[in-house]
Amino acid sequence: MPAPAPDLTSTQPRPVYVIGAGPGGLAVAAALRARGVRAVVVEKSGSVGASWRGHYERLRLHTTRRLSALPGLAMPRRFGRWVARADLVRYLEKYAEHHELELVTGVEVTRVERAADGEGWTLHASGGRLLAAGAVVVATGFNHTPHLPDWPGADTYTGRLLHASGYREPSPYAGQDVLVVGVGNTGAEIAVDLAEGGAARVRLAVRTAPHILRRSTLGWPSQRTGILVRRLPVRLVDRLGTLVAKASVPDLSAYGLPRPTAGLYSRVRQGAIPVQDMGLIDAVRDRRIEPVAAVTSFDGDQVVLADGTRLTPDAVIAATGYRRGLEPLVGHLGVLDDRGRPLATGPRTTPGAPGLYFTGYTNPISGMLRELSRDARHIAKALSR
Repeated sequence: MPAPAPDLTSTQPRPVYVIGAGPGGLAVAAALRARGVRAVVVEKSGSVGASWRGHYERLRLHTTRRLSALPGLAMPRRFGRWVARADLVRYLEKYAEHHELELVTGVEVTRVERAADGEGWTLHASGGRLLAAGAVVVATGFNHTPHLPDWPGADTYTGRLLHASGYREPSPYAGQDVLVVGVGNTGAEIAVDLAEGGAARVRLAVRTAPHILRRSTLGWPSQRTGILVRRLPVRLVDRLGTLVAKASVPDLSAYGLPRPTAGLYSRVRQGAIPVQDMGLIDAVRDRRIEPVAAVTSFDGDQVVLADGTRLTPDAVIAATGYRRGLEPLVGHLGVLDDRGRPLATGPRTTPGAPGLYFTGYTNPISGMLRELSRDARHIAKALSR
């Protein structure tokens, strides 16, 4: 079992407080504990891995089991090569237990400030708590706050509109006409799930054509390619990506999903991760999923597309991403850029904020969980000096 919940108001030497009990927060806490540094994980929900518990049921990791384990505990072989969402949640529960992490649930940290004495940090938490921290690691997650675009007419739309965070499985949409907005990995997988799960019609609104990759080719996972090329020049990787795509992914232009004009790695550097094919290619070619133009507005019970088309679907599922949601927590400290992302991540800190670390706020092609593990080790090394 995880270690007993500590007394958060004790006068013991200030621990490192880790905000968030997802993979990133748990990994940092375990890495710190391995170096003899006391770490307390504070989680606003009632359990570890809260965001993973809420994802759609179909979800599996796009990264291999062996390259997705966190420091100090391998994932069981029975999980298979591509780990299911539910199995990852079980792994995170076991991880906290195995490392005997100090875990406090049901407490939300709302603001981080420099301590009045200049030594460490003060955390404002629910229930009026003030927590004294020697250092702070913020690990509240990449997918923190669901984001819906400010579509004109959306507030008066009379149809059913929900963010992808509210989608679980396809049975409620059986026999229905569903429009999925957004062709990132989440939108693509939800569209496939609906097409395979009995929806009468599935359309996929595309603003920018994505790069599509096979998850694995002849047994070689695309993640390993991402690891190998991540430090190569952007133009070189763009050229390699074009060659690989032409050799392994059919041209879907005739079906309304053309090849992208911008290079793969150039798009990654702008924050657009390639779509791993989990059935999208076949579903588009079989016309079970119909790519359509981007959504521009809503009008009564109609959805208006960029090409002027008007649709009246039974449901609109917006796979339009998330925001980091860090502004209330640390926005006053000058540690975020103009898009709300940390200026420094991993073992680096921003000038004026020593001892304040961030992990899990990038989405690398080498795999999120792998990079969280690397961050954890580097942060623990920096803090143990």
